Formats: sequence, C-alpha cells, structure tokens
Amino acid sequence: MNNKYKILYTGLIIASSIFGLSSCSADFLNEKLITTESTQSFETQEGLDKLSIGLYQNLEFHFNYEWVYTLWQYGTDEMAVANDGIQEPYNSYTSAFDPSRANGMPELWDNMYSGISSANILIKNVPLYYDSNSANYNTRLGEGYFMRGFNYFRLVCQFGGVPLLKEPVIGATTDFERGSIEDTYNLVISDLKEAYNLLPPSVSQTGRLTKWAAAHFIAKACLFRASELNDSWNSGYKTQDLDDVIKFSKEVITAHPLCNDFVDLWNYQEPNGANEKVTEVVLAAQFSNDASSKGRYGNQVHLYYPSLYQNLVGLKRDISGDREFSRLRTTEYALDVYDRVNDSRFWKSYITSYRCNNPSAAPKWGSYAPAGKTADDPRFTGGEEAVRYIVNDAGDTRYTSDNLNYYAPYMFVRYFKGESKLYIGEHGNSGTYATKSRYVALSKFRDGSRTTVADQFGCRDGILARSAEDYLMVAEAYGRQGKYSEALPYINKLRERAGYADGEVRNKNVDGGQAYKKNSAGHGSGTGFAVYSETNTYYESNNNMPETTAPTKSVMQFASVSDIFNSTKEFYDVLNASSDAEKFMVFIMNERSRELMGELHRWPDLARSKQLEKRFEAFNDGSVITGSAFKASKHYLRPLPQTFLDAVTKNGQSLSAGEKQAMQNPEW
Repeated sequence: MNNKYKILYTGLIIASSIFGLSSCSADFLNEKLITTESTQSFETQEGLDKLSIGLYQNLEFHFNYEWVYTLWQYGTDEMAVANDGIQEPYNSYTSAFDPSRANGMPELWDNMYSGISSANILIKNVPLYYDSNSANYNTRLGEGYFMRGFNYFRLVCQFGGVPLLKEPVIGATTDFERGSIEDTYNLVISDLKEAYNLLPPSVSQTGRLTKWAAAHFIAKACLFRASELNDSWNSGYKTQDLDDVIKFSKEVITAHPLCNDFVDLWNYQEPNGANEKVTEVVLAAQFSNDASSKGRYGNQVHLYYPSLYQNLVGLKRDISGDREFSRLRTTEYALDVYDRVNDSRFWKSYITSYRCNNPSAAPKWGSYAPAGKTADDPRFTGGEEAVRYIVNDAGDTRYTSDNLNYYAPYMFVRYFKGESKLYIGEHGNSGTYATKSRYVALSKFRDGSRTTVADQFGCRDGILARSAEDYLMVAEAYGRQGKYSEALPYINKLRERAGYADGEVRNKNVDGGQAYKKNSAGHGSGTGFAVYSETNTYYESNNNMPETTAPTKSVMQFASVSDIFNSTKEFYDVLNASSDAEKFMVFIMNERSRELMGELHRWPDLARSKQLEKRFEAFNDGSVITGSAFKASKHYLRPLPQTFLDAVTKNGQSLSAGEKQAMQNPEW
C-alpha cells in the first residue's frame, strides 16, 4: 500500500450499552473490525496504537450513507428533495420528522458516542501505559483529544447540549444526565485546544491529524459558539471567541495554501492520486479502492447529488456518470447565488452536459428532422452530446416547450419564453418539486473509479476541512466585530481565485467522472462510450455570449465594503436584511454557498446563524408541501433520538414520560 494512511479497523471501538448501536450501526462498526482485541490490549502501547487507528474510521461515518444528506443538506436553501420519498421529512419539517426517525439522528448519536468512548480510553490510558519518551506519545494523546472534541462538536451542532462522558464507561451503566449547550461547547473547545498543543504540525502519512486540523475546528467551534443560536448565554465568550477564530484560522491559512484553481479540488482522476494531496485540504476521511479497508459503505456521497440520466433514450447508467440515487435537487437559490458569467466556481461545481453512451437506442428525429436529416436518422450518435442543461434567467426569449424538439440533444431549460422569475414554483422543464428527476446536478463528488456500474462504494476521500473555509471564517469574525474593511481581503482572496484566469477556456468541464479513463472497469456501459462530458453549456446558458478567454479575476473582487452592502444580487430584499450587520451575515452565508456548495456544511451554518427559517421558506419548495411547518422554537435543534431516551435511566429506573420530555429538546 502507498504512504496514504488507511483505516484498518483494528481498533476495537468500545461503546456503553446506553449508546448501544442499532443493528445497522453495529454491523457497520463490526464488519471489518478485529474483535479478538480485548480491553486489556489497550493497556499496552501496541494496543493503543491500534486503537488510534480505529478512531480514524469515525471520520468515515460522515460520508457513508443516507444520513450524509439528511443531517447536513436537507431542509436548507441549497438543496431540496429529488427522488426521495423516505427521508423527505428531514427536508420539509413535517410531523413525520420526529425523534424516532432513522437514517440520521440515531446513527449520528450512536457513532459519535462510539468514537467518544474510544477517545476516552486513549486519553486515559496513554499517560498510564504509553512510553512518555516515544515520539508518538503526544500524537496519540492529541488524537484522543481531537476525536473527542470533534465528535462532541458534531453532536452539539445538531442536538445542542448532550451527555458529557469524559471517562471510559465501565459496565452497563445507563444513568446519564444531559449537559448544557454551554458545557458541551466548553468541552469541545478545551479538547480541541489540548489537541492543538499535542499534535504535530506535519505528518508523513496522508490522513493523520495535525495541529492545523485542530486549529481549524477550534476556529469553527468558537465561531459557532459566538453565533446567534447561542445568544441567550454566549455574551461572556464572544470577544475571545471571535479573536480565536481569527488567530487559529490565520494559522491554518498559512499552513495550507489554497489551490491555484478551484477545479484542482475536484480534478479527481484516480484513487490516492495527486488530487487527494492538494495543500488546501486540512483534513479528509480516507477512502480508497483497497477492498480490505472499505468497510460496509465506502464513500457514498457520489450517489446522492446526480440528476437522473439512465431513463433517457440513448443513455444508460455507467461508471462515469455515477449511479444516480438522485436525493438532492439543486434549488433556484443555488443557481442564482453565483455570477454565472464571471464566477468559475459555478461551472466547476455543476454538470450541464452528458454524452450518448448507448447509440443503438438513440432517439430518431421524427417530424422534427432538420435540413439534411431524415425522420429515421438518430438525433445523436455515440460520444456526441445527448443532454444539455441551459442555466438561463427569466426574460430569455430563446426557448419554448415546442422549439426544444428541434435541438439534437435533450434540452432541459430553466426558463421558457414569457416565464417570470421564481424561487419556488413551476418554470422551464426542470428543477421543480413536481418534476424532481431533472435538475442541474452538483459534480463535486462524482466518482468514476468505482469497480462496477452498480457499485455504491466510492473511493474518493471525503473532505472535512479545507483552508478556503478558514478565509471565510476570518472574514465572518471580522464582520461580526464590525471590522468590515479587515474582512474584505479574505473575501477577495477567494473571489480572485474564483475568477477566470487569462486564457482560460470557459466551456470546459472537469470532475471526478473522468476517473473512468484510468479505471480497469472501463466505461461500464459496454459500448465504448461514456456519459461523462468534457464540456459545459457556459455560452448557451449565458445567452450565446461571444466566446472569450479574458480574465475575470479583477471583476470578481470588491473595491470596498460598500460594494457588498449596495449589491442588488445578494437577496437582501428577499431575506429582509436592511442594516449593514444583517446584510453582511446574509452576504457571508451566500459566499459560503458559492465556495462550499453541497460540501455538507449548510444545515449547521444556517441553524447557528438563525438564517435557516427565512432561507428555507424563501428558497426550498419543501416549505410548500402539505404538512410542512417550520417552527423556529423547535427546528433549530434536532430531537434527541427516541432510542436513547427509552434506554437511559435515573437511579437505575427507566425515565417516565415526563422525564423523557424534560430531557428532550423543546417541542419535540
């Protein structure tokens, strides 16, 4: 195996019976686990080394299965429900979204506490049984503190205050009290600062923790603690927290330079390749095509964003185009938040063109045959463009539902002639609640390195932290301090990168689907052709603008903060932002979308800044389905899982209905 650090499942994850895993979670943790290890082995240096390896598996959980999108993306402004009738309540906040709901809350709870339990053993046993003169002594202890702090951070972002376990649980103890949100954040930040002091600045094995990973999450936890969701108690922390956001994020920025081109982050060509070692990535969950370390799930994020293509005549599912579970449909906000002429991040984040990979079944022209073609001629042949998404604006007069028939590719157009601008509702022939199959799909997680067409096991690493977010966190912290001019350089640095370089080709597409070219499984369609397209619809989407290779980097930058506050393109009117402070927070959340679209940050970001309600109702059509009822007094926190409440005791006795309700979050 190469020098990339892979999770070998040799660490025995110990969980107390109160956080007893569901059968799904237990299978997940035990599938590749070497269960012959005993707790006594964790009283040896070798056993603690194995335990630390096992802890890294905890990071993979965040990319494993359906909980990925239900917890972090559903119910926001960026993504709404596509073809998912099972987990839809996470998006629409109907009464079916309750404490017993699976594929989200209980799995997060169980798996985070499993990791916390292992971290507690590491924290306790390293000082007792590990050679203090070993070069790895501080690292092992630092790994324990990081994983405990990180897991509690993931819990507090969803549930608020949770039971705080700081010692290994011995036996079948079930008496646990819930800690406050304040106490949980205090433990998170304390643990991450311990990890920062203990972990090394660099590692020889890709994937191992460094002090910069700790610094990133210190900054993030401090920013969350200083945010609006915690205003009832956080006044004593805000000043220091915002200073710490700036301090620690600046250190990460120095240690992890940005990629020169935004597309470098997504230019995945093969497992463990150069793309997975770019300097911008601060922490990633490690996956590969090594069958022995895949676990039960692998990285499955590639399944959830694609739009359906396999049921279009002339196309069939292949490795390059992904297996389209099609759970997450891009909203109108997610398209309009970008300057789609000058901001390359849009075109480097989305798929707008697909090729014919099933030419024997290609559709015929029929009565729409143009000059030089007959009714029996195919509209396109193998390798030619078969599907085209036009990301146009209202007011475009070029397209009608009829004239689309005269184009060779299938045409999915955002706005037809005469249609008005809408964020929620019917227009064009793609992307509405009623037609969930066709939408402009996020391309960041495409994975052409899978072994078969039907394979759900993705091989790409899962990015948990990259330094671009640290630029955004510094900017937000300065903005929260009212120092908007000091925030501007950090905003402009990302926007400069986002602009097109001089000479850059604008209608070029690059994403991880291209990995099929180096994949021994080949095209996966059996025809010699792939769905993956190396072009996009930049020019046609932008009203057939003249071709150009002129740079846009200077256009993308703001000359002064007044450019931000006076912008008419940031949805200030839609979101009722009037003061500079309100506008800045709306802007920074928009900028987070432009940079981090779909990267599994959105729900916690909108919840902690208390922008979730307004944005959900303005941009997510789940807000208008029958039974949808977002309540600010309720939905800014998830409910504690019912499985936990049913198992926890007080003085050895099961909780009464009233005691369970008292432990539960408000109104659940």
